Order: sequence, then C-alpha cells, then structure tokens
Amino acid sequence: MAVVAGAFLASGLVPAPAAGAAPAVKADPDTAALAGALTKQAVAWGECSFPSVAPATEAELKKVKGLACATVQVPRDWHNPQDGNTIGVRVSKTATAYPGTGRQGIALVNPGGPGGEGLPWGAAMAMRSPVLASQYDFVGFDPRGVGQSTPLTCSYTVPDSTDQNVISRAKVEGCLKNPLTKFITTEQTAYDMDFIRVLLGEKKTSYIGYSYGTWLGTWYATTFPSKAHRFLLDSSTDASRSTLEKTWDLQPRSRDRQFQEALLPYVARNDAKYKAGTDPLEIRRNWEKAGGTREFAGMLYAAWFIIPAMYDTSQYPSAASMVAALAKGPAPAGTDAEKLEQVVAKALATPGLTDANKAFLTKAKGNALEAIAKKDSVERKASYQGGAEVETWDAAFEAIRCQDGQWNQNLHYWNFWQADLTVNAPFIAPIMALSGAPLCAFWPTPNAKPAPDAKTFPKVLIAQTELDAATPYEGALATANGLPGAKMISVDNEGSHGIFPYNTDCVDDPIVAYFQTGLTPKKKFTGCQGLPLPGEDKTVEVGGHLGHDGKIKIKMITPQVRKANEIVRELLEGTATPEADEKGMPANA
Repeated sequence: MAVVAGAFLASGLVPAPAAGAAPAVKADPDTAALAGALTKQAVAWGECSFPSVAPATEAELKKVKGLACATVQVPRDWHNPQDGNTIGVRVSKTATAYPGTGRQGIALVNPGGPGGEGLPWGAAMAMRSPVLASQYDFVGFDPRGVGQSTPLTCSYTVPDSTDQNVISRAKVEGCLKNPLTKFITTEQTAYDMDFIRVLLGEKKTSYIGYSYGTWLGTWYATTFPSKAHRFLLDSSTDASRSTLEKTWDLQPRSRDRQFQEALLPYVARNDAKYKAGTDPLEIRRNWEKAGGTREFAGMLYAAWFIIPAMYDTSQYPSAASMVAALAKGPAPAGTDAEKLEQVVAKALATPGLTDANKAFLTKAKGNALEAIAKKDSVERKASYQGGAEVETWDAAFEAIRCQDGQWNQNLHYWNFWQADLTVNAPFIAPIMALSGAPLCAFWPTPNAKPAPDAKTFPKVLIAQTELDAATPYEGALATANGLPGAKMISVDNEGSHGIFPYNTDCVDDPIVAYFQTGLTPKKKFTGCQGLPLPGEDKTVEVGGHLGHDGKIKIKMITPQVRKANEIVRELLEGTATPEADEKGMPANA
C-alpha cells in the first residue's frame, strides 16, 4: 500500500489546494516508491574494472579507500516502472569520508559527453580533491546506455546515397526501432541518480558535473530539489534552455575563437621555439595557404591534434607544433597517411616538448590514421554494387542530446547555419559540412528540460573559463542568469574545459568552502585570473576582459577573429570559380 501511495504522490496527481490557500510545494518524485521491489534488491559490491583508462591509472584508482563496484537494476522507464522491464546501471563507490558529524554524505560525479563513462570518476575525484574526499564519499557511474551499464547500440541499413542527410535520416529511423532508445535520456538518468542515493541509504546527494554533466546536474536539481545538497556545474552547457541545441550551435564558433584568440598568439609569442612568425594573423594566413581545414588532411590535424588541446591547454605545445609544421612549410606530399606522417614527424622534432606532449602527438597520430582507414573503407564500400549493408553504432551520445528536447527540423535552417559558419567560423566549418545537418534535425521528441522553480531550486555554483571551446562562456553566463540563486566563478584568459580543481585559491577556495558549508560567494560573479600557458611565466591578456562585476566581456566574433575571417575570405576569392556567388564564396557553401 505504501508503494502505491508513494507512486500516486510522485506522479503529481494530488488534490488541488483549497481556494485561497497558498499553493503547495510540489513533492519530489519518490524513486523508492516508484521502483517498488527493486528498492530491496541485494547489491553485490565487488572489484572494479576501468578498461577505458590506462592500466597505470586504473592501478592508482584502485588504491582509493573503499572502492567497490556493482551493477544495480533500475526501471527501464521511470514513468511506467510497473511494466517489469529493467536495465543495469554500473556504479562505483568510495569510503574516504571520515565518519562522524563532519561527513557530508555522497557526491556523484559525471564527466560529460553525453555518453561519457563516469564509472572511474568517483575514485578520480577522491584523488583530485582529497580535502573534499575527507567529507564526501564520491560515487561514479556509467549512465544508462553507456559503458558497463546496459548499452544502447543501433543498427540501420546503409542507403544507396552519398547525401549525408539521407544517411542521417536512415540512422535515426533505425535507432528509433530499438525499444531501448526512447529511454536513454537525461530525465531517466536523473531518476537513476536519485535511486542510487536511495540504494546507498543517503538522504541527499551532492554532485560535480563537467560539460554535459552540468545539464544532467541541472535536470536532477530541478526534478529533485529537496534531495540536492551541493552542486558544482563545471564548464556549463546553456542550461537556461529547454534543449541542448544552443550549446552545440555555439560550439563551432567558440572553437574558431580559441584558435585565433589564444592558440595562434601563443605560437607567435614563442617564435623562438616554433619559428612560424610573430604575427598571429600571418600565421593564420600561412595555415590557410597550406590548405587549412578545407582538405581532409587539414581536418584531421584540427580534429585530432588542435581541438583536443583546446580542452586542456597544458597540451598547447602539441597543437602549436602542428600549426607551425604546416604554417612554415614546405607542404607535405603524398597520400593523406603520408602527409600525416611527415607533419607529425616535424611536430615531434619541436624543441622542448615534454613526454606528455609527445605521447599526445603519438596517440593523436594513431587516431588520425584510423580515421583515414575508415574513410578509405567507406569509399571502397561506396563503389561496391553488392547487397545492402547494415551498420551498427553506439548511439547514446546522439540519443541523449537529441531526445532531451526538440531541435530545429527545418533543413533550410541548417543549410543557412552551415553557410553562416563558412563565413564566420571558417576554421571549423569544413568539418561541420562533412556531416550535413546534425542527427537531431531528423529526430522527433516530445521531451523538454523542465524549468526550475525559484521557490525550491537549490543554490548551485558554476565554474567557467573565458575561452572554453566546448561549452562556450556565453552559455554558462545564460545558465548563471537563468538558474535561481546560481553563482558563477569566471576564469579570465583560460580556455581549458573542466577545471576543478584548478589549483589557484581564487577558483578552488570558494568551491571547497561551498561543499563544506553550503555558502556561496556574496557576489553573483567572481572573477579569477587564469594560469600562464606552458613555458610562459605570466598570464597574457587575450580575448575579452574581466569586468568590475566579475563577468568577462567578450564577443563571439572578436576583432581578431573578424580579421582572420577576412583573410580566409580573401584566399577563397582568389581561387573562386566562375560559378562563385557575388561574395566570392563557392556556390555550394
């Protein structure tokens, strides 16, 4: 009877308040009641395995006190848990918190994605922040559809077409035929998170989410506000929106911005090392003359060597060495694989690279060679006139971002969007053009992220860097302004993605204090200075500037980016065909 009553209450089907009475605060869904008998399942905790991390790292993670893993069963559909269908969610727990009144409880961690494997992250956070680990038992988990949890894979018959939009539509139609697909959403994962809290016997949960993990954390805090203790949103999506479309809409432009505003000036300032010139715009001109990203080889350099360094600026020397290897010539020759070998060899010869930089370049070369092999394989299949081929793919990333809220499904809109990128984000635009409209443009969904209730939404803290290329500053700013009571720490002249712990007092102290006491900074925005880039002894002002209110004043298309875009446009005009339009852009742009 208690289960039935709890489910009734959780559904929101409660009697309306009497006339004149103050509206009642809506109760959080009761996942213990909804899960029914699953709440009493015997959880078999045992040894953890983290195949997605390096063996040496896995060995260190396994040393964390109390580390144990288990697969817990959750309802496949939290809106209809009585149908009897369940899926497995793999969870890791630690036992680092000192017992007694100082213990704050558990803190779940999500590394982003969507679709990132979070299982190792409980132990990883305990190692990264031992101060917080003395008060929190960190919990990692692979979200539903991901990793060692029940995975989502989709299959489709490859259409006899080279039109990427036709292929994308076939992928979506094939994925929607999988009965699991519609249940791989952020909303369902938020319920899983709360059920993990229930199974661990905790009254509340704290949380650290990076990148997409900020979207997941916001969804949980909106749905289960009374269960949310301390929540850090690090490198935030635009959680003021009801869909993830705006976050991905900004991303190509923010990558162009970091490339021009931060990476190329870094190459120029360190000309003694890279020997590519002292003017960032001239380096950009030479990069574009060498083909930029308009050739497949250039796309590989950007996708595997440059963009990953934007996520972690400790790898700027790796990306800078690749830029210099191309910008100062001579141009590599041969097949894509032969060109890659030549450019990487020149990059590895750059003086002063650390072992970590060299390992980064070597791993990136391996990934790029795999991409070349895959491209060659696709081209061979395209020329094959045999029977229809069925392909299978890991679909959690697309299923989550597409099903969390409806994206624009007008292909004319996406054609215009791509044309705008060609003009205003020409570093990344050719890579985006390869895939046509995003898969979400073909994926219908009735879902939308709920809006937070100002009366119940908990205090959350946001940490954001100025030149984040994956979740741009503009999206985090909208989140800070859109979430009731949210406070934000802005890091000027920094581009890394996912920063806590950052190892400066300005960034880390208010975050640690918040997790220890619940107190957030007095001002809505706290401005901090970024750390110097590798090999430099001072932080250089780039991009925008930090205002007196703690917000960073920056435009997506800065003056330097605008000048760089003009350089690309001039080069394109110089090679334009008679079919080019009046702006000098190729007719198919």
